[in-house]
Amino acid sequence: MTPFFQSLGLPYEWAWTIATVLGIVIISLLVMLAVAMVIYVDRKVLGAIMLRRGPNVVGPFGLLQSFADGLKVFLQETIIPSAANKGIFLLAPIITFTVALAAWAVIPFDAGMVMADINVGLLYILAISSLGVYGVVMSGWASNSKYPFFSAMRAAAQMISYEVSIGFVLVCVVLFVGSFNMSEIVMSQKGFGLGLINAHLVHPLLFPMFVVFFISALAETARAPFDLTEAESELVAGYQTEYSSMAFALFWLGEYANILLMCSLCTLLFFGGWLPPLELPFLYWVPGIVWFLLKTFLFFFMFSWIWATVPRYRYDQLMRLGWKVFLPMSLVFVALVSGYLMAIGHFAK
Repeated sequence: MTPFFQSLGLPYEWAWTIATVLGIVIISLLVMLAVAMVIYVDRKVLGAIMLRRGPNVVGPFGLLQSFADGLKVFLQETIIPSAANKGIFLLAPIITFTVALAAWAVIPFDAGMVMADINVGLLYILAISSLGVYGVVMSGWASNSKYPFFSAMRAAAQMISYEVSIGFVLVCVVLFVGSFNMSEIVMSQKGFGLGLINAHLVHPLLFPMFVVFFISALAETARAPFDLTEAESELVAGYQTEYSSMAFALFWLGEYANILLMCSLCTLLFFGGWLPPLELPFLYWVPGIVWFLLKTFLFFFMFSWIWATVPRYRYDQLMRLGWKVFLPMSLVFVALVSGYLMAIGHFAK
């Protein structure tokens, strides 16, 4: 957008600033609208699987239910516990929400449709997503209540444990692609499978890593069956117990923005991003952003499906899966992928 504002006679500095601010506003609004819609979808999918109706009153087919819920929490009073550390208590949901939105800066929705097409986009996402744990830990500690504190400790251990496995999975993808740029990772999948399939997951060495990444994404976002941080039977509501009104809503929005981010990463890293599933000319008639949104929605549907059908893990099972199964497995596959690529002369290109 910078060249457009320069064509209006603005100097480069002003054109870049306006284009950047406008890009931030547009992406933030689109992500928030998407969050409102996927919360509705989440509840409808759960209702269908559990033979319930789900939201069906507010608006046609219940489509406005998320907006009604948002208005409700916006109008509620913010209650701060008297023994809480008020500054950190209010800062925690802001950090969680801000970090969840910041990661979307490098997500390409289509060819050239990205706010910051930087060469280290994948590293940026890994760094930004790891900051989300601070908001959770701060909220648990600042509440000065034992249940939120226990939940914050669980969340810190859980997120860090599975980020290690996610990191090694990303190493496998980067070895194949040779770049941390998100757009280049997508374009490397063009005709990746027998010249016909646009997806990394068709490769025998990358499909197990996709499975590890998908399950680790469930744990990273504290979704069932890894929702130990919000286990109502043990911790009331986890680190959100003492929160109400907009502070609670910011946690909720940040959580779903992170879920959508993980679904989009599954799409970009393993499922071809904005490319059509098959390398057929007529499939390119469909805009790339449509393919991207359809694939992201598919993964979100899988997230909801798992939530409705899989029972919750015990905490020791969660830690054992992360450290004793996924970590050794991802390390072994890093060695296998690098050995395979060296054997076929991939690095000599």
